[in-house]
Amino acid sequence: MIVVMAYGYAHRAGEAPVDLFAKGFGSPEMLKAMQDMAAAFEDDETQALIPYIDSTFRTLSDREHRAMAGLSMGGMQTFRITLDHLDLFSYIGGFSGAGGMLVLGNRKLDPKTDYNGVFADPAAFGKKVHLLWLGVGTNEPERMRAGLQRLHTSLLEANIQHVFYESPGTDHEWQTWRRDLKEFVPRLF
Repeated sequence: MIVVMAYGYAHRAGEAPVDLFAKGFGSPEMLKAMQDMAAAFEDDETQALIPYIDSTFRTLSDREHRAMAGLSMGGMQTFRITLDHLDLFSYIGGFSGAGGMLVLGNRKLDPKTDYNGVFADPAAFGKKVHLLWLGVGTNEPERMRAGLQRLHTSLLEANIQHVFYESPGTDHEWQTWRRDLKEFVPRLF
């Protein structure tokens, strides 16, 4: 299982690291920089890290035996990477960060278009993904919690099997993510 920590940003070789917060929170420049770093991280994950792990360690190197989960920004990156690469992953966990910009916006999921339409056919998605996990603390910032609840409701309406877990009394913090991990890991493989 691959776990992506918060702030799992990457930059391409030869590029200087970007100070996101200097660009202004929510600015078009910040969003563009985040997209560029997320794309670099996705390439590192799928083209370098996974092949390295599978060639170096005794792994079952198929999608049926590969999970990815992330916390905070790592959860957003997990959704981006896994849903773009269902040929590589069958277990997906977002701990206080699943859904990416969709969650931070104020709209419902469109199963036919969001995430390149992976949710358009619930039966096909269910055959590929054995576990889709959304976790959030009950005391997390309202915008994030409401966005994850909206994503959960949208997935229910689209008949996408998933687990929605709320960690009681916790915020955007380690205790939330520890509880997510404790509940998520026994459901793998």
